[in-house]
Amino acid sequence: MERANAAETLPSLAGTSTGQRAALLVHRRVGVAIGVVCALLWLAGCQDKGVHIPPSVESHILSDLHYDGDIEQTSPTTFVVTQGMTPTVQSVLAGIDPTAHTEFRAFLNFPLGGPGGVPANAIIDWAFLEVLVLNVMPRNGSVPIRVELVDFQPPNLIGTDFDRTALPPLGAVVVSGNVTAADIGQFVPVDVTPLMILAQQHGLIDFQVRILEDLGPPSFTLMEIDDPITSDRPDRAPLLEVTWH
Repeated sequence: MERANAAETLPSLAGTSTGQRAALLVHRRVGVAIGVVCALLWLAGCQDKGVHIPPSVESHILSDLHYDGDIEQTSPTTFVVTQGMTPTVQSVLAGIDPTAHTEFRAFLNFPLGGPGGVPANAIIDWAFLEVLVLNVMPRNGSVPIRVELVDFQPPNLIGTDFDRTALPPLGAVVVSGNVTAADIGQFVPVDVTPLMILAQQHGLIDFQVRILEDLGPPSFTLMEIDDPITSDRPDRAPLLEVTWH
């Protein structure tokens, strides 16, 4: 499977990703603000009774380009692992190659510790995963996407991580609507709040997800997710946004 040429694709999307990411964040903040206002009205009585409600904090965590990758299943027992972004590999794949009929599953790693992370004792308000679709093959294809919380430590991929029995998911969500060519050059937001809550409950040091075609009949469509190493990575790379208190 030939990945998109990042050097050719980046200029065509220049200036769009920053605005899209900012717009998505504003949209989510409005929704969260409405929820917060409702919660504050309810909690006002608690404050009167001396119960302290800590303010919410936002964490914006880019995926770790050293551990992001994908696994291609080429036969029932053989796999090709690609991990770590380089000048020649700046994307991850999920879905089924329409030509070779081999399946790819993408893996993203978000470190939760350190400055700007999410404390182990944090209470999660909401969490969103955001990926920029670089390509969809074929262009008339349509693929349902499933996002699974997994735990692969140390964060070095091995072939059997592809397998849902060998590496069982701790939880899963499904992207709203299929990914199609209309999503190329667009950020696809995924509500992963239940997965982030599970990650906290399991005491995970990284938020790690496996992205795959949803279970069911094969669609023979492949999605390519942007994961650049260029200077504009903060505007384009997979992003985990978490609000917590």
